Amino acid sequence: MNARVNATRSQTVDETNVAMPELVFFYGTLMTPFKRLGRLRIEEHLRYSGRGSIAAALFDLGIYPAAVPAAEGRVWGEVYEVLDPPLVLEALDEIEGYSPGELESSLYTRRKTSVTLENGRIVEAWAYFYNAPLGRAPRITSGDYLEHLKMK
Repeated sequence: MNARVNATRSQTVDETNVAMPELVFFYGTLMTPFKRLGRLRIEEHLRYSGRGSIAAALFDLGIYPAAVPAAEGRVWGEVYEVLDPPLVLEALDEIEGYSPGELESSLYTRRKTSVTLENGRIVEAWAYFYNAPLGRAPRITSGDYLEHLKMK
């Protein structure tokens, strides 16, 4: 009996040593339906993982949305596994106007945030948050940019 228990224990995987994939969360014009050129250049380095939401508020800036961290709101979007993190994050930083060494002048900032997937699982993913004055930008109360555009 002990031999079988020990054999079973040795076959289990220690999940604490399993590397978690890098993930990124898109909530605006980088989502699939927009077919944005910058996104298409890195498409082969992304693997769709599903839909999810983050704790944030979403605003309509006209040609694209802006999310800002907020405990009282949810912003919906797409989660992707990043297959080549240095290449993809550098390209996304350029698209989003994020300069790690120049946060004050960055249009967006990139940070890890908790994403609740549709199945309820919580993962950490990179997300870009707006880093400039919102002015009179209206809030998208649904938190879903695609739904918002359908209603415009």
